[in-house]
Amino acid sequence: MTRWKLTLEYDGRPFVGWQRQANGPSVQGVLEEAVHGFCGERVTVHGAGRTDAGVHARGQVAHIDLAKDWSARTVRDAINAHLRPHPVAVLKAEEAAGDFEARFLAIRRAYRYVFVNRRAPLTFEAGLAWQVAVDLDAAAMHRGAQFLLGRHDFTTFRAAQCQAKSPVRTLDEIAVMREGERIVMDVAARSFLHSQVRAFAGSLKLVGEGRWPPEEIGAALAAADRARCGPVAPPDGLYLMQVDYPA
Repeated sequence: MTRWKLTLEYDGRPFVGWQRQANGPSVQGVLEEAVHGFCGERVTVHGAGRTDAGVHARGQVAHIDLAKDWSARTVRDAINAHLRPHPVAVLKAEEAAGDFEARFLAIRRAYRYVFVNRRAPLTFEAGLAWQVAVDLDAAAMHRGAQFLLGRHDFTTFRAAQCQAKSPVRTLDEIAVMREGERIVMDVAARSFLHSQVRAFAGSLKLVGEGRWPPEEIGAALAAADRARCGPVAPPDGLYLMQVDYPA
């Protein structure tokens, strides 16, 4: 039995999310079918992050166990061949230690949220970014975001259906920057609450529009009250960029 670490990217638009569900196709489900098509084995694909419907990934990590011996190149290419036409790809397959766990051993998860700040409709990035027509002040958004750094009770930015035992998390990094008509928000932490990053993005949009001063982010956080959160951003602009593990 060999444990494989898979690094994945996917376009989340066709899926009900990462996790296998009865109401539509999932990333986990199409990967499991692709593995079965390749080697005939029924496996469970364990992901590092359970991304929601419509959320994308450029560096999701998962693990699987295969009974037969294969080369890393064969595992990657054969799974990819059976994933077609789904917009999911195995970027890398690596043999891992038998106790490697994609979810529970992760020490850092990095997400990016992408805004496109223009009035003209999106063409190439439709469904892959949040279009905001009103001019956004990215510098003010960045200042507001700094109130979120550190260890806090993030109840304000936690989805009602979140199943985490505690709303306390430690946000290690957050930055907002403009790149032409694109504004990107990069965040990193060991773990996140359900919809936490999208809640950040929606509230910071209010700062960018001038409807909230940057300090309102800190006040909303301190209130520990979901009613103080801005509108939650759509999933279109959210990407799981990278998952890190101990050396």
